[in-house]
Amino acid sequence: MVQVNRTSQRKKRERNYVGLMVAIIVIVALIDQAVKQLMLNWLEPGQAVAVIGDWFRFYLLFNPGAAFSMGQDSTWLFTTIQLVFVVGALIAAFFIRQPWYAVGIALIAGGALGNLCDRLFREPGFWFGHVVDYISVGNFAVFNLADASITIGVVVFVIAVFLDDSDKAEKQDAQEVKDGEAQ
Repeated sequence: MVQVNRTSQRKKRERNYVGLMVAIIVIVALIDQAVKQLMLNWLEPGQAVAVIGDWFRFYLLFNPGAAFSMGQDSTWLFTTIQLVFVVGALIAAFFIRQPWYAVGIALIAGGALGNLCDRLFREPGFWFGHVVDYISVGNFAVFNLADASITIGVVVFVIAVFLDDSDKAEKQDAQEVKDGEAQ
């Protein structure tokens, strides 16, 4: 009986993380859009405002492509990929049982949703909109909060993969049940 209780306790802990993921996705996208609107109201396109010398600046530009402005003629493709990822993440939320996987995927999806909003609703038009970028660090490409969220999400997800011991825990549970049946 003790073995069954231990297993049922583990199952309770291994719930899905739909609420957590939706909250992270929505919060990241809303903050991203709010900061973009603030930057649009404050800066002119191409205008740079030094925050920490030339190392950290706010610099407003519009990016039709992906990271580092690659694929500028493929805006429709990036829009489609982001939409598929956000929908896929919401579906996956019902099946994810590890909290750090949920956080990583939600950060990626929240960033994708933030940039997707730009691609859907900003100039030059629906599905082909340009992403608002405004963070300039050193000589690195100009990016935004959504991009940072995607990067952090990937790092969290990769770390979660390397630290995942769920197979070990499942094997331990199975062995405990087996040992309990043998007694």
